[in-house]
Amino acid sequence: MTKPLDGRITLVTGASRGIGYAAAKALAAAGSHIVALARTQGGLEDLDDQIKAAGGTCSLVPMDLREFDQIDRLGGLLHERYGRLDGLLCNAAVLGDITPANHTTPKDWMRVIDVNMTAPARLIRSLDPLLRESDAGRAVFMTSSVAQAPRAYWGAYAASKAGMETFVRCWAEEIGDITNIKVNLLNPGGTRTQMRAKAMPGEDPSGLPSPDDIAPLIVEMLSPTYQTHDSCVAYRDWAVG
Repeated sequence: MTKPLDGRITLVTGASRGIGYAAAKALAAAGSHIVALARTQGGLEDLDDQIKAAGGTCSLVPMDLREFDQIDRLGGLLHERYGRLDGLLCNAAVLGDITPANHTTPKDWMRVIDVNMTAPARLIRSLDPLLRESDAGRAVFMTSSVAQAPRAYWGAYAASKAGMETFVRCWAEEIGDITNIKVNLLNPGGTRTQMRAKAMPGEDPSGLPSPDDIAPLIVEMLSPTYQTHDSCVAYRDWAVG
């Protein structure tokens, strides 16, 4: 039986847990070979076991996204091995400290900006040529409502997501008419993840969607049949649509 992503190659960042982990499993189940990138070796190995047990295939890339030179080399390595990239899920992010803006430390600011904004920009630079080699390159970047609706005490995280959104949409504007790539943002909303628990420690998570609930939308957005471009998709709108 043909699967919707048979023969495709998809890179997932932040693949060792949360939304990235669930999405990688769902994408593999849909037929894609997964290139799973994360810092946590144990989480990647667990993902690999899960994907292979279900009949899928996976390559592991243990990497800290703050090591920008490694991102720059990633495109060349993937080109040597696969010659193209069909899908990119840019999911990895850090929350940073929830604190007044004037209490934000330079160390925390740089960590949040490096992972949430600079790393996606470097991934675009490194992987754009590979996505162009696909007959239907697809890229999804995870975002947050605070990028457009700033919230007190969330300064570094909100700024990083706003900057990432702007950069991604500029790239989408540039390539929309000249390539087969479709680029979109995805706002999952509050989701039952470790990051959400850290941000909202008193919240009852039972009413939140799980990463497994979000994963089918990611599969849809990274499928070659998906034609939306340069848009921000909200999970809640999709779930009730």
